Amino acid sequence: MGVSSEHISFPRIKIETNNKYEIKNSLGQRIYFAVEDTDCCTRNCSASFRPSTMRIFDLMSREVITLEKPQRCTSCCCPCCLQEIEIYSPPGTLIGYVIRARHPYQRKVTIQDEDKKDMLRIIGPFCACRCFKDVVFEIKSIDEENVIGKISKQCTGFVREALADYTYFDIHFPLDLDVKMKAVMIGACLFIDFHVF
Repeated sequence: MGVSSEHISFPRIKIETNNKYEIKNSLGQRIYFAVEDTDCCTRNCSASFRPSTMRIFDLMSREVITLEKPQRCTSCCCPCCLQEIEIYSPPGTLIGYVIRARHPYQRKVTIQDEDKKDMLRIIGPFCACRCFKDVVFEIKSIDEENVIGKISKQCTGFVREALADYTYFDIHFPLDLDVKMKAVMIGACLFIDFHVF
C-alpha cells in the first residue's frame, strides 16, 4: 500500500511593523529616537500613503518633534493628492511642512515654513535604485541654483540590505541653518525613506 502526501505551500506574507529610527550626530552618538504610531490594519492596508504619526524622543524619553502625515493617494497629477508631512516642535507647535513637488520624472520635495512659504527644495535622482552606490538627494535653495546640503541613503552592502530591513541615511546641512529648519530636515529624511525606499 502506497503512502501519498500532499505538499501545501503558503505565500510569504510580509507584515508591516511600525517604523523605528535612531538619530545620531556626526560623532555617531544617539541623540534622538523615532517611533511610528499607527495601527496594524492601517499599516498593512494603506501602504506608504497611510496616515501616520511619527514621534521623535530625546534621550530622556521626552517627545521633542512630532511628524503628522495625513492620508493621501499616490497620484501626482492633482495638487490635493501630493504627499506631505507636518512637523511640530515642540509637539503642538507647527514649524514646517515637507511636501512632494509635482514633477513628471524627478523626485522633488519642497520644504516650507509654518506659513507654507517655500524655503528649500530637495531633488533626488530619477532612479532611486542604485546597486552598491549611495543615493543622493541634494538640498538646494528654492530657486534650485545653490546646493546647501544633501540627504544620502548609504549603501550598506547587498547582503545586509537583502536580509534585513535596515537603512542608513546621512544628512548634511549648514550649521547656521535655522533650528526649526533642522528639525524639518529630519522630517524630510524620514519622508524620503517612507515614500522612496
